[in-house]
Amino acid sequence: MTLSSQRKSAIISIIFFGLLSVSAAFGLLPLAVLIFYIIMSLIAYLVYYFDKSAARRGGWRTKESSLHLLSLLGGWPGALLAQQRFRHKTRKQPFRFIFWLTVLANLGALIWLHTEDGADFLHRLLETYGNFS
Repeated sequence: MTLSSQRKSAIISIIFFGLLSVSAAFGLLPLAVLIFYIIMSLIAYLVYYFDKSAARRGGWRTKESSLHLLSLLGGWPGALLAQQRFRHKTRKQPFRFIFWLTVLANLGALIWLHTEDGADFLHRLLETYGNFS
């Protein structure tokens, strides 16, 4: 039995958010990080939706660099779901390659936030801009 790309994307996103939730529950990351990822994923999903709609009707398009920035900043789970749901940006290999690089870079940053230096950085950042943890 093979899984569809849409189901694989959903499974990846669910596992990611599950692990992120566990990390927040055990105090390894502030709850603000989980909330940030959820918000960024929702924004990315909506931007992909509107970009696909614009592509269909010949309207104003979102720059690929903006889509990549959303992924890099944590919206990649929503972007991954939207790509498969709307069949948007799934055939353009250069785009897909850069997308997966942004995912790896984001995950690398997330892993770093679990280190002592990363946790200190995050703590200072949250103190500066309001403690949401």
